[in-house]
Amino acid sequence: MTELALPLVVRIERDAPPERTDALEAAAQAVLVMLDTDVEPWLPVVREWDGQRIRKVVRRARGVAWHRVVEDVAGVTITHRSAEVRVYPPVPVDDWPPELARLQVGGTELDDQAASGPPDPDAPLVLLSPHTEMSAGKAMAQAGHAAQLGWRACSPRGRKTWRGRGYPVGVRTASAAGWTRALELGVPVVRDGGFTEVAPNTQTAAILLPW
Repeated sequence: MTELALPLVVRIERDAPPERTDALEAAAQAVLVMLDTDVEPWLPVVREWDGQRIRKVVRRARGVAWHRVVEDVAGVTITHRSAEVRVYPPVPVDDWPPELARLQVGGTELDDQAASGPPDPDAPLVLLSPHTEMSAGKAMAQAGHAAQLGWRACSPRGRKTWRGRGYPVGVRTASAAGWTRALELGVPVVRDGGFTEVAPNTQTAAILLPW
């Protein structure tokens, strides 16, 4: 079986980087859009990827490189406040399209310049572990992992509601007490494979579903 990964590309211009939270939420939305795609050529590979262990890779682009991956590689662009994230159908982990393969994985250090405010209480909420430091790119992947687990856990009615609202997802770093409460509730929790930045089986993110 060919192991697949979902490519995500975040636009990071030197003079106008996105807010960190915006990028994380855009990544989570992008994953949901691909999971729920109705593009016929993509459906078989999306289903195959969703049946494997969760793999996503976040790369960055700016300027001409960003426009190239938008214009030359089929995918979907998610615009969420200050962030633009493009998602592509899953690809073999060792055989990426050259336009995507040449993009850098590192350099996704993003910050929030202002407080994000309270998340939408009627939308799913991804909680990032307060015990694990992650680059923005890594956190984007973890937010996407949590959104994928939330989609799997949703009832058909819940998915219909989520779809109808445009796949909203809030992402916040949990407090220590909030993280403990989430784990005690038995919500879907991401346990990372340990390929980058964190040790294998680290609990990185969880998702709370309102439906």
